[in-house]
Amino acid sequence: MNADPTQRFKNVLDQLETKHLRRALHEIDTPSDPIITLNGRSVLLLGSNNYLGLANHPTVKKAAISAIHRFGVGSGASRLISGTQTPHQALERALAKFKGTEAALSFSSGYLTNMGIMATLIGPNGLILADRLCHASLIDGCRLSGADFRVFHHNDLAHLKRLLAHRTSKRPVLIVTEGVFSMDGDVAPLPEMMDLAQTYEARIFLDDAHGTGVMGPHGRGTIDHFGLDPQAFIQMGTLSKALGTSGGYVVGSSAFIHYAINTCRSFIYTTAPPPAMAAAARAALTLVQDEPERRDRLWQNRQHLCEGLMAMGYELPNSQSPILPLFLHDPQLAQDMSQKLLSAGVYVPAIRPPTVPKGTSRLRITVTSEHTAEHIEKVLSLFRKIGEQLGIISL
Repeated sequence: MNADPTQRFKNVLDQLETKHLRRALHEIDTPSDPIITLNGRSVLLLGSNNYLGLANHPTVKKAAISAIHRFGVGSGASRLISGTQTPHQALERALAKFKGTEAALSFSSGYLTNMGIMATLIGPNGLILADRLCHASLIDGCRLSGADFRVFHHNDLAHLKRLLAHRTSKRPVLIVTEGVFSMDGDVAPLPEMMDLAQTYEARIFLDDAHGTGVMGPHGRGTIDHFGLDPQAFIQMGTLSKALGTSGGYVVGSSAFIHYAINTCRSFIYTTAPPPAMAAAARAALTLVQDEPERRDRLWQNRQHLCEGLMAMGYELPNSQSPILPLFLHDPQLAQDMSQKLLSAGVYVPAIRPPTVPKGTSRLRITVTSEHTAEHIEKVLSLFRKIGEQLGIISL
């Protein structure tokens, strides 16, 4: 007789609870602004990827509403059937221009982008070398591609070089990395990685989800940050971080984009994104370019918060972005500190395995352009008080 599956579910949940790894949903009854209503309480949010405050921007909302009035809510079909509507193509033209490439292709999510595009870039006879801290969607895409798959130590160019040197001659090789790493907030060494790729005739697939809109003098992303040629990379990103909407995209040569349209399963076999999301993302992209002061405020807030935490003695790695991971190592300690902060009116999520490697549990603090100096000071005051209470810091 088969065991009761419901009891098995409960057993797994009990095990997660014992290890302080069980998660729960938090209901937010407001837009993703600095102040939100979480589970019925007004709290200060430092756990959003809405870096430039565009998710609730009037211009972005107006674009979505106008598109609903004209095109309806759903697209009605996949892109290759009858789901490609004017906002989709307008967004893709704008993305290609913004990223400095010939063409772009949008998807329903960044996860679907990574899951599908990887298999179009390399087949079972190829080799993928991916950074150990790549996002789960990248890892899943690597595995589903059917290619041989190896990981290199995080941002370790010497290890990457050894793996490249040992590949079979003429074997297709794809190097996979994030631009800004979503949990550590540090940046991939793209110039040196590009040199290695050229030396060993490999290609680079860059996930710039957290770099787009944030990094570089024009906000075009990590490639812009380093002043590199965007044509040297296959690059994807999301519309759900700094652009404040929803969806994913890939940019590259016109030939590659048309190839993806004809071969990428996660594009071909899914309903097109809502046209309102495409229209909203295009409006957000315009704001990124027209209002650079948003990035200026973001970086000022990031610097204020980072310097304050480091002055208290908190352990922060080499973050170069608005993502500030505060390492606590123990999952229970991370959970306890997150709960104490929430009780005091500040929501910072605790990040624990399997999202991050064992022994690296942390609070993932994210700042936005819309936080005020008063918000930052409140947060620093609470981190000082609670950190001392838990014995994490001593002042």
